[in-house]
Amino acid sequence: MSNHLNFFIDGKWVAPVVPATLDVIDPSAEEAYTKISVGSKADVDRAVAAAKAAFPAFSQTSKAERLKLLKRILEVYNERYEDIAQAVSQEMGAPITWARQAQAWAGRAHMEAAIKALEDYEFSEKRGTTMVVKEPIGVCALITPWNWPLNQIVCKVAPAIAAGCTVVLKPSEIAPISGIVFSEVMAAAGTPNGVYNMVNGTGPDVGQVMAGHPDVDMVSFTGSTRAGIIVAKTAAETVKRVAQELGGKSPNIVLADADFEKAVRKGVNACFGNSGQSCDAPTRMLVPAARHDEALVIAKKAAEAHKVGDPRSEDTRLGPVVSKIQFDKIQRLIEAGIAEGATLVTGGPGRPEHLNRGYYVRPTVFGHVTPGMTIEKEEIFGPVLSVISYDDDDDAVKIANDTVYGLAAYVQSGDIDHARKVAGRLRAGQVSINYPEWDTFAPFGGYKQSGNGREYADWAIHDFLEIKGIVGYGA
Repeated sequence: MSNHLNFFIDGKWVAPVVPATLDVIDPSAEEAYTKISVGSKADVDRAVAAAKAAFPAFSQTSKAERLKLLKRILEVYNERYEDIAQAVSQEMGAPITWARQAQAWAGRAHMEAAIKALEDYEFSEKRGTTMVVKEPIGVCALITPWNWPLNQIVCKVAPAIAAGCTVVLKPSEIAPISGIVFSEVMAAAGTPNGVYNMVNGTGPDVGQVMAGHPDVDMVSFTGSTRAGIIVAKTAAETVKRVAQELGGKSPNIVLADADFEKAVRKGVNACFGNSGQSCDAPTRMLVPAARHDEALVIAKKAAEAHKVGDPRSEDTRLGPVVSKIQFDKIQRLIEAGIAEGATLVTGGPGRPEHLNRGYYVRPTVFGHVTPGMTIEKEEIFGPVLSVISYDDDDDAVKIANDTVYGLAAYVQSGDIDHARKVAGRLRAGQVSINYPEWDTFAPFGGYKQSGNGREYADWAIHDFLEIKGIVGYGA
């Protein structure tokens, strides 16, 4: 039986207090394929009350008990792996291969990382005669986005539970079905009543209510900087902790000593992954001025190799973007790039010629983009790459750091010492050298308007803990 019209509160699937529904759109068809219930303050109150009631007992569980629970959740997650991949593919248009290998995989990888981090985590430390104790912060409101549903759900839920917190999750109402499947995983794993709760709904009607709720001790939010500011302002009224992972406009510096063809080609692929819908996508490629036109030839070929089409096809590389709102925003920004004088290398406005429906965007590369252009400054969140010239390392670093964001940055070089020096000068929470594998144990989070706090593994567990000093403990 489908739980699409239910919420998960206090260990049970329940209907909303006030019935209201929202269509879930398949972006490849531009048609609704199911409905979800959307909540209200009354549903948030029920979920928070359940989490608050469960906290005293759960916060006192042993590390061994919480490890046992997380391992059981991982076991059930793996049993439902294909269901999760299929849900992500349909709700956000992710190609099914990508949904399996990246989207569903990310949830599993974060659960594994949280388990390993908890196994090694010490919750107390003696300093002289003082015992420093790390305790769960309390009831946590978790608000997650549509672009990496399982990545963001699991890298919040798993460390919160590892810390001994109880949670209320609001998945994105745009891509909510994978969150419902995840909630079924939590139920089947035997999560104690009230420890994990899930309410679907909109940001204003559910997310903002959670952020301002007096019985919520912490908000962990991932989404746009605009929405993050609203969440922070709302939470400030009750002086609760707010951890945020927000927008980005990440630079990718291809240094003169890099393997140029490889660096540019892989940079295009990294930018276009997930149809460009990643907050840490390397959307600004910085290349030596003398090799700019060479970079455009490589980038054009790499972009045009991306097959755009039906996400159910095993060989599709780019599916649609998630919604009409997102599609229209991307079109506006592509038009702005053309109007402001950037060189359109490939792609451009409209759908690919072979597609007449669905929110499909043409893989687009702009060359001769200059600092200050709209496409250089604004987060596009689509398969659009801007190639920018620099004169020397100092110029590259200056351009890279000239942004309100600071989530991620990338450096490509054939000389690791050179790459490390440049990486050390970049104002970003995570810097990747030469396209490494995804590291779910590395801290992830941003400088500046990309947010605060850090996610992944033990870094995330830190954020869900309070610090208590018991002075005189050893006297």
